[in-house]
Amino acid sequence: MEEYQDRSLRGRVFRRLREDILSGVYKERDELREITLGEELGVSRTPVREALRQLELEGLVTIIPNKGAYVTGISRKDVADIYKIRSMLEGMCARWATEHITEKQIEELEEVLLLSEFHLRKKSEGQAEQVTELDGKFHKILYEASNSRILEHVLSDFHKYVQMARAMSVGEKNRAEKSIQEHREILEAIKKQDGKLAEKLANRHILNVMENLHLTK
Repeated sequence: MEEYQDRSLRGRVFRRLREDILSGVYKERDELREITLGEELGVSRTPVREALRQLELEGLVTIIPNKGAYVTGISRKDVADIYKIRSMLEGMCARWATEHITEKQIEELEEVLLLSEFHLRKKSEGQAEQVTELDGKFHKILYEASNSRILEHVLSDFHKYVQMARAMSVGEKNRAEKSIQEHREILEAIKKQDGKLAEKLANRHILNVMENLHLTK
């Protein structure tokens, strides 16, 4: 039981630090001090040290012996590479979702689109955050509908790695409108059980995001 709690603690610290790096709380080249992080998170230095080692394996942190741990972050090229890979995997996801999606998941996707359109028209404070959150939810449901735990895990990780860039893209009104329309077209193709079209549309959707972020050059 004690060993399980220890592993759980390490995992919690890792997930928290990973999220803070990917969301921009910690910037590139920021130093991550074990003592400071331990105090902030209410844990000893050991789970922090282990989390930093795991983050180094993911390429998010660089540990320099006798100096410390520093945020590596996600470079522009990393973001471009992730989107290129995502464009292919999202297409595969949409095609597989066409074969396995349930009526309940279709209803959930419809609801997400209706809420997205509502918040886009609302023009209130926090609108961009709402639309971005719903954009992520749409993709999450599709990942689940693919009926592949591996594909769902990989795409979910990619989604987290580029969340700042994604928020910038969806946050722009013109792009947000187009993104919702593209989601609508993907869903319609899935409902018609046209897997090839759904794959093509999902692939194009991610490439459009790349163009919007000027990542295609």
